[in-house]
Amino acid sequence: MGTRQPRGRSGGRPTLEEVAARAGVGRGTVSRVINGSPRVSERTRAAVEEAVAELGYVPNTAARALAANRTDSIAVVVPEPESRFFAEPYFSDIIHGVGAALADTDMQLLLTFAGGDRERRRLAQYLAAHRVDGVLLVSVHADDPLPDLLEQLDIPAVISGRRSADETLASVDSDNFAGARAAVDHLVARGRRTIATITGRLDVYGAQRRLDGYRDALTEAGHPVDEALIAQGDFTEEGGRRAMTELLTRSPALDAVFAGSDVMAAGARQVLRTAGRRIPDDVALVGFDDSAIARHMDPPLTSVRQPIAEMGRTMTDVLLSEIADDRPPATRRLYRPQIVLPTELVERASS
Repeated sequence: MGTRQPRGRSGGRPTLEEVAARAGVGRGTVSRVINGSPRVSERTRAAVEEAVAELGYVPNTAARALAANRTDSIAVVVPEPESRFFAEPYFSDIIHGVGAALADTDMQLLLTFAGGDRERRRLAQYLAAHRVDGVLLVSVHADDPLPDLLEQLDIPAVISGRRSADETLASVDSDNFAGARAAVDHLVARGRRTIATITGRLDVYGAQRRLDGYRDALTEAGHPVDEALIAQGDFTEEGGRRAMTELLTRSPALDAVFAGSDVMAAGARQVLRTAGRRIPDDVALVGFDDSAIARHMDPPLTSVRQPIAEMGRTMTDVLLSEIADDRPPATRRLYRPQIVLPTELVERASS
């Protein structure tokens, strides 16, 4: 026995106009509610949703997207090699948060990498054809041309972490400065005197802010900032190994290391052990991210927890609001949020 389809006044499937009449609102208001626009009062939203339920209205997704010049899809763009994406828990946590935010929508998710010039050119052509409604940019470097391209194409976009203090696109980030300060304050409180740091790539604004927090905490504690105790990594395990080797060569008496990521801390730990340095007896070690790596290290790694999945969810919520915003582009540009989420130090045996 077949399922009976809802019927409107015309005898066919209920229409958008019939929903509007039942709810006592205009057709455009119904469309905004169905598309998830935030520019609708809760009372109006409830009236429209009740009319939809009573009539059994089912939106024609394909027709709606075509009429609105929409694709009902968003892209997560990672300007990094695929190898880094699959090696670092940060990226999978971001995707987890994005997926959770999209679970109750009709949006499809496209994941694409743009770690090289050829990939960037191909992506630029794809975006220029407006084949997605919006873009989430993850792990953006200061000189990356993709954000400017998105602005030129007027494609809604949100970045995980600003490119600079003067970011023009919407962004969601964790408090890198405060997180680094908390890590170094913790090491100082444990009586450590020669505290080194392994930074991420300094063309990433978040890595710059972690270095700023390190410097600020040392200065506040009355410790001189010794440039020989600062080594640049690249957020990879191998980068952590290289940087730790440099630090031990320059400052063999160091007694603590703050690494700008858990992955780099894992690389530093290998070098310290090979050099016969006990953790934390000889050298205390702190990471950043509080990923699964931190919990499974031996000894377990003290780390700065940033709410990565929440960042993914928040980025997606901001992007969906931008996509639904029907104000003129010049007006939308004035209200792009710059959201910073708090961090928390999780103390474990490594420090």
